Amino acid sequence: MKSLKKQRRIQVIALAVVALIGSTALIGYAMRDGINFFRAPSQVMAEPPAASEVFRIGGLVEDGTLVRGESETVSFNVTDGGATVPVTYRGVLPDLFEEGQGMVGTGRYINGVFEATEILAKHDETYMPKEVVDALKEQGIYVEPDS
Repeated sequence: MKSLKKQRRIQVIALAVVALIGSTALIGYAMRDGINFFRAPSQVMAEPPAASEVFRIGGLVEDGTLVRGESETVSFNVTDGGATVPVTYRGVLPDLFEEGQGMVGTGRYINGVFEATEILAKHDETYMPKEVVDALKEQGIYVEPDS
């Protein structure tokens, strides 16, 4: 009788371990497309990612580079002070998007141009995404906003 209880306990534990491994694998598989790594323009230029890799880039929109093309196509440069990456975007830009302001874009780096599928702009005068602040501080050009 005792050996039957012991055998059942081992089976339950083994089943729980298999279920845990299976659920971890399913979560990892589901999240593989949802994880976007952040890169600063200096990192993109130093080690260009593969054209198939989706990632986020952030920095300041370089003054004088914002060009609105035909229809909804927009191009501009994003910089962190150390390097500049050309960006193209097809769509409507956020209302607060402008030159000299912080931005974060999601997309792919193809043939030397970051092709954005999503553009996020700061949401007030003092906010800048943490990743952008860190990248600008690393380059030594970050200036604290006036309070």
